[in-house]
Amino acid sequence: MTTLLFFIFGLVALVAGAELLVRGASKLALSFGISPLVVGLTVVAFGTSAPEMAVSVQSAWSGKVDLALGNVVGSNIFNVLFILGLSALITPLLVAQQLIRQEVPIMIGVSLLLFALAWDGGISRYDAALLFGLMLTYTGFLIRQSRRESRARADENPDEAKPDDTGWDAHWGAQVLLIVAGLALLVLGADWLVGAAVAFAKLLGLSELVIGLTIVAAGTSMPEVATSIIAALRGQRDIAVGNVVGSNTFNILGVLGLSGLVAPTSLIVPPSLLSFDLLVMIAVAVACLPVFFTGNLIARWEGMIFLGYYAAYTAYLLLAAQQHDALSTFGVAMSTVVLPLTVLTLIVVSWRAWQSPAVGKH
Repeated sequence: MTTLLFFIFGLVALVAGAELLVRGASKLALSFGISPLVVGLTVVAFGTSAPEMAVSVQSAWSGKVDLALGNVVGSNIFNVLFILGLSALITPLLVAQQLIRQEVPIMIGVSLLLFALAWDGGISRYDAALLFGLMLTYTGFLIRQSRRESRARADENPDEAKPDDTGWDAHWGAQVLLIVAGLALLVLGADWLVGAAVAFAKLLGLSELVIGLTIVAAGTSMPEVATSIIAALRGQRDIAVGNVVGSNTFNILGVLGLSGLVAPTSLIVPPSLLSFDLLVMIAVAVACLPVFFTGNLIARWEGMIFLGYYAAYTAYLLLAAQQHDALSTFGVAMSTVVLPLTVLTLIVVSWRAWQSPAVGKH
């Protein structure tokens, strides 16, 4: 009963924290001349990844490497398939051109980099330093780029560039306070939720890797769930989508980078993670490109496909963990029917989008 209460309280804290974070971050964007998209890619994405950071760093420090790695890889898969899928079902999400041209390719690039670094079976301290250094460089680049573009827009349209300075939270101090309060609630809520979820999972006899890929990954991604959904409902669609893409990039560069730096030894990559889950993470990242550039919109039907694939991925992990008799049949059905049909659909839709004269006018 106590575990269930912690689970419920955790969800409530996450929703409240996400509301405060989105409000403060969107206002802060205007105050400092940073676009809402970049705030979603940096402040909000890094903030909502705080639970992943806490869990993975603590796990790496204590030698639970499978949990640390599974948390990051599972969270990245969850973020795209579940969060973007659910957000698109609530309201079709307009995708900024910067995401298509720059941020999604960067997310794909760092996913491929992680696979290359893990190819030898481990992530060394030098590998981790490279990842963390790239995160600092990427963050600085985004902020400089956004401020430069904001100044250019202000010079061209001075009347339109003025921020809304009304309301009790118009001052940057109040906005920072909202963000800090929101992050505190998010971290606290995620801690309660993950603790309860892990307790439930252990009753099922699952391994640390599977727990990390499923229960812990979903639990630590609850801030992203709450933030993206509330941002979508409030009309902050740049934050809703940018939060997911930014979180995935931060999880690999920041969370795994710092985890590898504090770990006593190299992070040993389990063979199953290298041969399956990392490949799924890369495929999910690559799948964003055709979905995103079909009219600059994530439609409801595309959201349904994403949710369906997350359900299938989770089902596969659970069947494999239990060595269920249905595992082989399930694998054959996915590889010979579902995956080819999805690829064909994306190719056809992408081709039509490229041929349409309306593309690029949204």
